[in-house]
Amino acid sequence: MWLRLPSARRLPPSMYFAASALFHYLGPAFAVLLFARVEPLGVAWLRIASAALIFAVWRRPWRHFLRQDGAVRWNVAALGAVLGGMNACFYLAIDRLPLATVGAIEFLGPVALALAGLRTPRNRVALALVIAGVWFLMHLRIAGAPVGFVFAFANCALFALYIVLGHRVAADGGGTGIDRLAAAMPVALLAVSLIGIRPALPALTSLPLLVAGIGVGVTSSVIPYICDQLAMARLPRASFALLLALLPATASVVGIVVLRQLPSHAESAGLALVIAGVAIHRPAGG
Repeated sequence: MWLRLPSARRLPPSMYFAASALFHYLGPAFAVLLFARVEPLGVAWLRIASAALIFAVWRRPWRHFLRQDGAVRWNVAALGAVLGGMNACFYLAIDRLPLATVGAIEFLGPVALALAGLRTPRNRVALALVIAGVWFLMHLRIAGAPVGFVFAFANCALFALYIVLGHRVAADGGGTGIDRLAAAMPVALLAVSLIGIRPALPALTSLPLLVAGIGVGVTSSVIPYICDQLAMARLPRASFALLLALLPATASVVGIVVLRQLPSHAESAGLALVIAGVAIHRPAGG
């Protein structure tokens, strides 16, 4: 497989992260089409189910999973449970709150991980610039929709766990990490099926909705999570957490290029601060 080739490993991890950031915003574009016909938990089930099926056909993860020891199996199962809960909470949150608000809350988890791991003065300055930039980009507002905020903060906590567990399963390199990610997907599907399969039924009887659901799975859970594993295998956890600030910046760029949504002065300043912070940051040993 190309993911095991030396050429794939020679690519800088930032390239994989940039690809992940780009596809993170194609997925919501498909999800928007589904929300009018399928409930949020149904969309979450379609996303994970399609990703689990693709990984099963492509990687046959059970063969890898059965060869691992108990500690590895536990990490894989925990990652799957986190993925299932994270996706469900994310969709329940954006159904009640603006996406920008949910994204700002979600970033609090990576900020905490970055604060714990970026210990040089240079990286502290980088983190401060990134936090300021994300603040401008996201316009964090704590008002109304209390249930939405419960789901948003639950998603934040689960997102931080995803980073921690994702680095654990990536520890042996990109190819092994992807096999473990593939093994985690059936666990995620089991977790979300308890609450998501019934709301997903309308899509299972409509070919356009089903295709849109598969598109959500490919663009939101297959491509980005693979790229995350390839980046996590070569980046310290704190550095990866800081790079997650590129997600709102990427959203702004996609809005300009694809949707012709020109940013405000505050959003332009935020984008510049995020780019500056990521540029001056140096991973451990860099």
